[in-house]
Amino acid sequence: MKLQINKVSRAITYALASTASMGMLTTSAFAAGEDEAKEKNIEKIAVVGSRAAPRSVGDSPVPIDIIGGDELAKGGGDDMLELLKGSVPSLNVHQNPISDAASLVRPANLRGLPADSTLILLNGKRRHRSSVIAFLGGGINDGAQGPDISTIPSIALKQVEVLRDGAAAQYGSDAIAGVINFVLKDADEGGSFSVKKGQFFEGDGDTTTYEGNVGLPFSDNGFANLSFQYKEADATSRSVQRPDAQAFTDAGLEGVRNPAQVWGAPEIKDDISLFGNVGLELSNNDEFYMFGNYSERDVKGGFYYRNPTTRPGVYGGVIRNVNGTPMRRDPNDVEQQKLWDAANPTILVGSLDGYEQQLDCPVVEIGANGLPDQAGLDSLTAANCFAFNQVLPAGFTPFFGGNITDTSFTVGTKGEIDEGYFEGAYFDISGSVGRNESRYFITNTVNASLGPDSPQDFSPGKYIQLEKNFNADISKGYDFDLAYDVNIAAGLEWHEESFEVIAGDEASFIPGPLTQQGFGIGSNGFPGFQPSAAGVFTRRNYGAYLDVETPFTDEFLMGWALRFEDYDSFGSTTNYKVTAQYQATDDLSFRGSISTGFRAPTVGQANVSNVQTNLSSGVLVDSALLPPTNPIAVQKGGTELQPEESESYTLGAVYQSGDLFLTIDYYNIEVTDRISQSEKIELSLADKETLKAAGVPNVDGLAQVSFFTNDFDTTTQGVDVVANYSMDLLDGYSTFAFAYNWNETTVDKSSDITGVFKVKRLEEDLPKHRSSFTWSSQWETISSFVRANYFGEYQGVHVDYDATAKTADASVTIDAEVTYFATDSISISVGANNLFDQEPEKLDFFNKTQIPNNNWGGKYYETSPYGINGGFYYVKATYTF
Repeated sequence: MKLQINKVSRAITYALASTASMGMLTTSAFAAGEDEAKEKNIEKIAVVGSRAAPRSVGDSPVPIDIIGGDELAKGGGDDMLELLKGSVPSLNVHQNPISDAASLVRPANLRGLPADSTLILLNGKRRHRSSVIAFLGGGINDGAQGPDISTIPSIALKQVEVLRDGAAAQYGSDAIAGVINFVLKDADEGGSFSVKKGQFFEGDGDTTTYEGNVGLPFSDNGFANLSFQYKEADATSRSVQRPDAQAFTDAGLEGVRNPAQVWGAPEIKDDISLFGNVGLELSNNDEFYMFGNYSERDVKGGFYYRNPTTRPGVYGGVIRNVNGTPMRRDPNDVEQQKLWDAANPTILVGSLDGYEQQLDCPVVEIGANGLPDQAGLDSLTAANCFAFNQVLPAGFTPFFGGNITDTSFTVGTKGEIDEGYFEGAYFDISGSVGRNESRYFITNTVNASLGPDSPQDFSPGKYIQLEKNFNADISKGYDFDLAYDVNIAAGLEWHEESFEVIAGDEASFIPGPLTQQGFGIGSNGFPGFQPSAAGVFTRRNYGAYLDVETPFTDEFLMGWALRFEDYDSFGSTTNYKVTAQYQATDDLSFRGSISTGFRAPTVGQANVSNVQTNLSSGVLVDSALLPPTNPIAVQKGGTELQPEESESYTLGAVYQSGDLFLTIDYYNIEVTDRISQSEKIELSLADKETLKAAGVPNVDGLAQVSFFTNDFDTTTQGVDVVANYSMDLLDGYSTFAFAYNWNETTVDKSSDITGVFKVKRLEEDLPKHRSSFTWSSQWETISSFVRANYFGEYQGVHVDYDATAKTADASVTIDAEVTYFATDSISISVGANNLFDQEPEKLDFFNKTQIPNNNWGGKYYETSPYGINGGFYYVKATYTF
């Protein structure tokens, strides 16, 4: 490319010698011949990690994985997170069933850190974050707000570069764990179209995907590369009937769903992604570029089953004094709930004539068969009283979902300055805007306080994340009589981030006439955002950096980076990074880095408030998430959020000889003041009065409160091993790739509001050992791909309840694909993920006395690192032109 500058012989030499990190020669390209396939791997050069000329992965002083677009296309899944997880063992992804908005935008963890500790780039430019905050992210992702990677289709990508090293001094906030750069295709001709159909071995989760890519000329000196993906996926269920729901069916209650509560992947409808990448040479030294996307999808999943005799605020009823007289029930008094008289339970009944008449309503007791007394229910109408058992006698399970819309647009110019003091310097000036909107809906539920007038479908509101960036970068090589030019780069960045809360429909949050009588307020399961919580919250910051690479000798290279950032909320921060690489022999080099980093608290984390329905010791309760500066949050230990800070270092070695490529890297990351959601803190009556005085609405229905806080310090360390080898085998051409990751996190310090179980989840939920072994083969008309994935022991957890936790066994899954090239243009692929249907760890706590006699309908621990859905098979047809 004409615009690449400072292409020293060192970079060219390693570009020719290197094949790929993590592997992986692509087999779909091999139909054109073995020589062409080898030739394509010369292009495996990374943009991230250096401000000088793009480097091969072997020439980089920091560890970088490069996964080609064709490699990503292998595999049954269409979610980018799943595709990357198979290629990068230090990347972990959970499915998060029944986890509020975390089910809609799944978080991912690079090197054991939360989703918002990895910086996401698109064509080297900062990608905006999602509007979804993982309120119930579970363990490591609890409270994370990272970008939505799933909007990026593999067919749009030329390659993905994964920088496994802290890079905040180079790129700014969020790069504590590393950087993932998605590079869009830039061909000006050709393209492909494919159709894929798949299904899980269990017979559900039917998935259909259509995708296409086309490269077009843009005048005589440019390109326009366009891609699309459209897919739909049915929901899955890995559930058993809850014992309480089954008991109702056995007792003759009609209308109980089976299963009453579903654990599985959500339904995805009308998932469309459009990506465009445009480039135009303005002269021999300059070019204009433009890229962006529009993505939208509808996601729908399930929530917890509402038991028609015990669910507080909807069905749970009156408790009695020791003398047998009814006592007005306080739905927020947890201790009072524990005193429920099991010998004489009743359902919740409200008077339609008002609060003063509630105790005059008939008492409807629960009979020996576990069902409300029918005669008692029949007597309510005459007394002008009401119970939800009259309209929803079998209980109900809310369905929660959302419409996720994601758009971005970047425009800029880059090239080489051809005159003046900076003659020969490379410049890049760009502006970008990104927007992510999540509009929530919840159906098959009630606002119990509205009584018989409650609708059952609600629109709880929207979150909108909007980000704007402006960047100006310049880079130039200077002759200081070293081995070759010293590259000096500098730049400026301006960034504006806003988080908007739009209130829900009135029925989703309004307190109805039965509020005082113990009936819950708001759409049960996910109450709507109230007008008092709505608004736009904005923050601006600017940054400046200096980056120098000094080749002291042909064998010894060092890099230096310094970055200053200033935020209008919490102030400024300065970070540095030092890297080094020493070429010991022609085949062996050593590398390392030391750096500091930071992650600014998101505007959403600092300002959002919400009400969640969650399990507390196995019981459903309503919990309020408050801004950390709210008076009650301050009273419970909350303070204004400060940035997370990190110190990290890596040490590694690279060996490459002929067709063998091997890297080994150790990393150590210390993070202080990590931001997370606090433990759910029980509210006293005095706390509620303080909340009311602060203007928090609907306080009486809350049992707990939480807030975002700089909660704890951690040390994460690990080792990455990557090996690749290519050879002629069985009359074809084969590539073998091995990757291994050991990762361990230790909580060094935690605040008084961090629970012991939360610490345990941070340290033990993710497997400490992960590895993969891949064999890709190519013959004249057939290619094959087999990958074995190893997942070490991990902590099995269900419903975020410590009594369910256990150490789950290590497992191995196998992925495989075979492609037949019928013609030069048409190919057919058949494959499977988890080919032998390896089951995740099964729940085994059913008989533990400390757990309520209810397993919540699950079959497997939800923290399984390879999901709970089992094997998936697919067939794919591709037309290439």
